[in-house]
Amino acid sequence: MPPKRKGLLQLAQREVDEIKKQVDSLVKDVQSQVGSTEEAFRRCQELQLVAENELRTLKKLTKADELAPVGNYDQRKQEEERRLQYILENLNTLSLELSPPGPSTAAGNVSKENSEEEEEEEDEDEDSNDDDVDNVGNDDKDEKRAVKPPSQSDPRIYTVLSDFKGEQDGDLSVQRGEVLRIIRKAADGWWLAQDTKGNKGVVPKTYLKVHNLLKIGSGVEDDNDDEDDGIDERDGDDENEEEESEVEEEGEQDGEELTDDQDKQSGASHSHWSTVRKSLTEIDATDVLSAMGAIPSGFRPSTLNKLLVEEGATYRGSYYIQPELSQSQLSFRDLFLDPVTGRVRARQVRTCVCFALWNCRMIPTPGVGVQVLSRHIRLCAFDGTQVLSNIHTVRATYNSKSPKTWSFSPKMTGMLPTLLDGDCFLRCNSSSPDLGILFELGVTFIRNSTGERGDLSCGWAFLRLTDDSGNPLPNRTYELPVNGGTPYERDVAVETSVTRGSSVGVFQQMLQARRQPKLVVRMKSANSRTRMQLSLLPDTLLHCLSCVHLLALHRQLLADTLLMDRPTMQNADLICSPVLSTFPVLLDQPDLLDALRGAWLDAETTMSRAQKRDLSYLKQEFVKVYLSSVYFLIHSPALPCHRWADPPSEEHRARIIYATLGSLKHSQYTTGHSGGPEVFVDPLHPQLAFDVTELTFDLLRVAR
Repeated sequence: MPPKRKGLLQLAQREVDEIKKQVDSLVKDVQSQVGSTEEAFRRCQELQLVAENELRTLKKLTKADELAPVGNYDQRKQEEERRLQYILENLNTLSLELSPPGPSTAAGNVSKENSEEEEEEEDEDEDSNDDDVDNVGNDDKDEKRAVKPPSQSDPRIYTVLSDFKGEQDGDLSVQRGEVLRIIRKAADGWWLAQDTKGNKGVVPKTYLKVHNLLKIGSGVEDDNDDEDDGIDERDGDDENEEEESEVEEEGEQDGEELTDDQDKQSGASHSHWSTVRKSLTEIDATDVLSAMGAIPSGFRPSTLNKLLVEEGATYRGSYYIQPELSQSQLSFRDLFLDPVTGRVRARQVRTCVCFALWNCRMIPTPGVGVQVLSRHIRLCAFDGTQVLSNIHTVRATYNSKSPKTWSFSPKMTGMLPTLLDGDCFLRCNSSSPDLGILFELGVTFIRNSTGERGDLSCGWAFLRLTDDSGNPLPNRTYELPVNGGTPYERDVAVETSVTRGSSVGVFQQMLQARRQPKLVVRMKSANSRTRMQLSLLPDTLLHCLSCVHLLALHRQLLADTLLMDRPTMQNADLICSPVLSTFPVLLDQPDLLDALRGAWLDAETTMSRAQKRDLSYLKQEFVKVYLSSVYFLIHSPALPCHRWADPPSEEHRARIIYATLGSLKHSQYTTGHSGGPEVFVDPLHPQLAFDVTELTFDLLRVAR
């Protein structure tokens, strides 16, 4: 019979076994002093290269590369990676012991003056510190030679960036500035380390940075090291400018600054200083909690929240509700009037769907030390590469008895707040065949120990709105798998429990596969009145269905002001319209939008059927209701600024809104009409200092 063909993972395992045999043989020869030190050092370097190449090859392997199905593939692959990393650590240690005296071969491009300066600095360090590297046997020579680092990609001596207090048995408490020797690097981010006193324990890798490679041989930190070296080394840039200029003359590329003296000596430009500085300074709560094991596998910093924070208003509803200019910027692309009826002309777009968020199941929760302020879903139109609409947020309701289940649109007395309403619509005119809705499950949290806030993505799901033939999806319920990572990552799973280095058996993996996180979404149809109102809205918008009638009225006022009341279409003067100038703010502050919904609902209850069909009357009443409710609230000094997921601020705003609306309603009953100017000069209702922007609608500034 012909021999059975072996898979790539099995071949990699055999390669690792062979490398381990050669390493064991080398260690045995060194201990028994067989052969010369130079020969052993050469063998050690060759094995380092082979192991690093094999590790890179192993990391590129995927399950799809196998000839036949392989059980427990990911776990077996990780085990081989850990074996190779352990072998590399042993080779790095052995390389230190075997490295010959004098400058290393990588230092050939460094001037003699720099080498002498380095040796003088090392002499001072050796005189001021007690080290145990002399066990190798070259007491006098080791003090003056340039020590070869173990590996630029896998160093073993690290400096602590920030204080860390052990929270569990086995953790190593460290302080900022300490130097640690890394014994073993684990894949879960908790590394086994030893401090200068001999204490051993695990520390999160995000608390560490690579130590100055010239001082690796001493094992202790130089007393003259800058105290802020781990966080920001800008203070040391001026001192090293002269040395950096000399290195650049020896052939360094433009724009590259080396991170330490050993890099300058070797001339190896393996790291851009800007990248290093960014990695050191951008350590946030998410990285720390991930290293501590408080965040389940697959969680990431929120991608959509980052867009909302960093891109300003570009991805907010207040931006998409504004009119869009045509290519010539002399007319509008999506806003027209019907000359017969005087209403906004309805526009049909390629995609207009209504859907409801039902619930999320088996969503893991962050670990201890974290207080969750909000569980929510951020959603938008997405084609696989870019966001094509505003980002809308729906907050989930949570029951502590079922911590892994999120629900939406809870049954409650009174009006359901917009923030909790999972009934949404999407209008989008994109022609992309991969157009769909991206759902990012997220939590806003605060660390109990530091009070630091952060936003995490608990996973994401994608609902493509057409099938393979290009037909719209039928109206039914869809169970969408929740993927880990970011929307730009693939095949990242969300674990349902938080583990720290614990192995999971095959049976447990089978059980977990049956309990994967799911998002349940129901596609549904809208009635004729809602469809008519949706057709009046901008070509691209994603928002709550319960607000469609308000958005349609705003759209009608916008068309009247811009298409009928302007002297000419080329006129771009400021327009006096307090409603148009402030209405977009409501889409970014849901509690104010709810206040307008409540006030308008009260006004509609007093209208007759004929009045509800009279568009002119509706517009007049809408302006009155708006001015006597949310417009007054926007400029009230008692109302605190809107802040996302801040329970005290949200409760305070709710009390102010409720009390102010009640007072305004009482004034309305007293005077007999709403929206009167007397309410704005009433001493019982103070207002912020007047600003002309409260009244002016600047078309050139807000138009898209």
